Amino acid sequence: MGVLSRMTTVLKAKMNKLVERWEDPRETLEYSYQRQLELLQKVRRNLAEVATSRKRLELQVVRLRETAQRLEAQAREALAAGREDLAVAALQRKAELLQQVEGIERQAGELEAEQKKLETAEARLRAKVEAFRAQKEVIKAQYSAAEAQVRIGEAASGLSEELADVGLAVERAQQKTESMRARAAAIDELVASGALDDRTAIGGTGTGIEAELARLKASEQVKADLERLKQEVGRG
Repeated sequence: MGVLSRMTTVLKAKMNKLVERWEDPRETLEYSYQRQLELLQKVRRNLAEVATSRKRLELQVVRLRETAQRLEAQAREALAAGREDLAVAALQRKAELLQQVEGIERQAGELEAEQKKLETAEARLRAKVEAFRAQKEVIKAQYSAAEAQVRIGEAASGLSEELADVGLAVERAQQKTESMRARAAAIDELVASGALDDRTAIGGTGTGIEAELARLKASEQVKADLERLKQEVGRG
């Protein structure tokens, strides 16, 4: 597998994961239901157009047959008046109209067959849409119930992100408290042992070396004073 192919696979996987994360099945089902309703409306519009066209042809046939009857009556009147030529012309026109009627009736028959097909398709699609509507409502209700159970479970077990953050904050606070207690105990122990008193006894500014030198100097001074006093007492 080449690098480009692997990158494409990785991108597709990440996109699918992103879509799954943001997809709400309830919205997807509702969108599919609306699309099916639109398709059903389209089929119904086509059915109405076919029925209208068929009805228009049937009305045209009625008008042509009425005209043919009038032409036959005119031909009869022409023969009664001794005008055979007019009668023939009227009958020729009648024959042309009847041929036209046959063609229109054939077209109307084809439209009627098409209309029946559309009616069957509309009924099947309507039943399918109705079944889908009921199914989607059930699935939406089940999904909402499952989602609520997950939220309740997360809240109870502390698995939600918000509660997880709260848990970490509590843990950090407890750790800081324990550290502060340990430091306070250590200070108390140093104070009890005198380590902190020795440091503060040097005027607060001296170091350990300076304090030791001061003690030596004081000790030498004590010894010198003692010798001086001994000599004074001896001379007395």
